[in-house]
Amino acid sequence: MFLNANEIREKVSPVDLLAHLGYTPAYKSGKELFYLSMLREEKTASLCVNEQLGIWYDHGGPNRSGIKGGNVIDLGLAYWFPLSFPEVLEKIKDTCSIEISKIPAQKELNQKARPRIAIKVPNYKIEEIKPLGSNPAINGYLQYRGVWETAAEHLKEIYYYVEDNKKNRKHFFAAGWKNENGGWEVRNKYFKGCLGKKGMSFIQGEENRLAVFEGYLDFLSWKHEQTLNKPTVLILNSLSFISAAIVRSSKFEAVDVFFDHDQSGRHATQQLLSAIPHAKDRSDIYASHKDYNEKHMAEKAELMGIRSTSDFFKSLKVGFSR
Repeated sequence: MFLNANEIREKVSPVDLLAHLGYTPAYKSGKELFYLSMLREEKTASLCVNEQLGIWYDHGGPNRSGIKGGNVIDLGLAYWFPLSFPEVLEKIKDTCSIEISKIPAQKELNQKARPRIAIKVPNYKIEEIKPLGSNPAINGYLQYRGVWETAAEHLKEIYYYVEDNKKNRKHFFAAGWKNENGGWEVRNKYFKGCLGKKGMSFIQGEENRLAVFEGYLDFLSWKHEQTLNKPTVLILNSLSFISAAIVRSSKFEAVDVFFDHDQSGRHATQQLLSAIPHAKDRSDIYASHKDYNEKHMAEKAELMGIRSTSDFFKSLKVGFSR
């Protein structure tokens, strides 16, 4: 039996958990509370909690877990890192002294095994597509994820708006890459989604060798470490494409798989390995991390820690505009 995660999210807010842990906000701005981050040492309050939405975001530097925001469970995963998901649920329950029902383990596992599908944005229109480099927010996001050096060849700046039923428009921008069905997979600091039809991404390389990734940021993190290694690359962009990925992968003599270390990622890995016996699970490269990008970010953070501040800022390639 597992604790009911949905019930925990409904009964406990990030503010509740922090209060029970002994943390109080440094100040309040509108509906947002700002705390000195308990995920690392800092002197300026950078961890923001939106009381109304029940979500948090850490505007400061990287922490051990690599988790930057989310709901109360995400906060628990970051605070009690590296405890497992079920262990963190128990911690939240005990810390906040609440009663939580349990659900059958198989049901929970089946729910976790379902493919994660990114949000498809309705009623949108792309206004402009530009090369990377002109938007400081996009630059900063890619630098934070550690993929700035490898992003320019593959990613663009996507500017779009979303229109509601009353014809009101909200304008957005994000880093994006085109999938093979013509849709744009978009990412920024706060959003992960798809503009248009979902699809995989295929990058031609060596004819007989294939590297398979869940997401583009994992691919860009992996590419940062490659020099002579130039296999063909398949990026699913969603684990809902695992069956199609198996068909595509079966045509290659060598297949390396780089999926996430979570329930869905492990399930997809086993599906692919069972269907293609000569495929290899390469996730041991980031054994102590959730995915390739998290490993890459951790290594970047460690490097930043041993370099001087002046050297680090000289290396930044952020374009600033007024």
